[in-house]
Amino acid sequence: MTPNRSYYRVMAGGKSVHAAECYQQGYIGLWGLEEDLTGKLPDNWRDFNKAFIPVYLAANPDKSRVAAGLACGMLHTLCKGINQGDVILCPTGTGQYYVGEVVSDYYHVPGSALPHRRRVHWYDKGFGRDELSEEMKRSTAAAGSVINISRFADHIEALLGGRQLPVLSHSDPSVEDPSVFALEKHLEDFLVANWPTTELGRDYDIFTVDGEIVGQQYPSDTGPIDILAISKDQKTLLVVELKRGRASDAVVGQIQRYMGYAKEELAEPGQQVRGIIIALEDDLRLRRALSVAQGIEFYRYRVNFTLVKAG
Repeated sequence: MTPNRSYYRVMAGGKSVHAAECYQQGYIGLWGLEEDLTGKLPDNWRDFNKAFIPVYLAANPDKSRVAAGLACGMLHTLCKGINQGDVILCPTGTGQYYVGEVVSDYYHVPGSALPHRRRVHWYDKGFGRDELSEEMKRSTAAAGSVINISRFADHIEALLGGRQLPVLSHSDPSVEDPSVFALEKHLEDFLVANWPTTELGRDYDIFTVDGEIVGQQYPSDTGPIDILAISKDQKTLLVVELKRGRASDAVVGQIQRYMGYAKEELAEPGQQVRGIIIALEDDLRLRRALSVAQGIEFYRYRVNFTLVKAG
């Protein structure tokens, strides 16, 4: 594995419609803005978003700042954030992935479906979605054209090299008791799938763009937001942070950072931002922290498991 390189899943158009062309012509690309971005790509994606979100919204007046922020952030990642030598996984639309290495800086092809491009040396060998771990399947299926999947670097390299997949381990300092029921690893997916039937679903909808959920693992400058939702009256953005097991007071600072990002970068004029922490248990330190944290509530979840004898 090449040291210090990153790994990304990049969609070549909706439903991977341009994947075969990208593979055959040796590039990866995105749409998003009409103009050539050569010489207009600052190192910091927040500076790019500040300059181009208004441009995007002017061209797409029906879109929200959430949609514009996502589109511009991913465009900057493809054009500037990805380095030469980084690895691209491009879904084919048929359960397979093309895999290749970025070999050029940004260039622009006007009048094409994917005008913002990087040259890619595609490998002869890709792999199938059925070869991925369950966690990697969920991560690569998340909404968005560009997703950083560098935490699966060893898995990807093992697949390319035909080696046995390593076991992933995780450490979350804001969870004090990670030894909980195994079904909880699906907490986020379960909540998203059943959102309309929950108490939160009565008043909020998970953010969607063109019918696709984008509010799950929404990218921010301090990490992905587990769930980003909006009230049915469009007046409030809701940031949801999920914790398996018992949540510690460290999660309060974490969700406040996400809420600050939503307030400064995503909220429309007049919109407010609220936060909700969802965990199996809380403790005295968390309750003390929440007592002086404005706009944040705590919810407990319960996992029920029932066996019913057949016959």
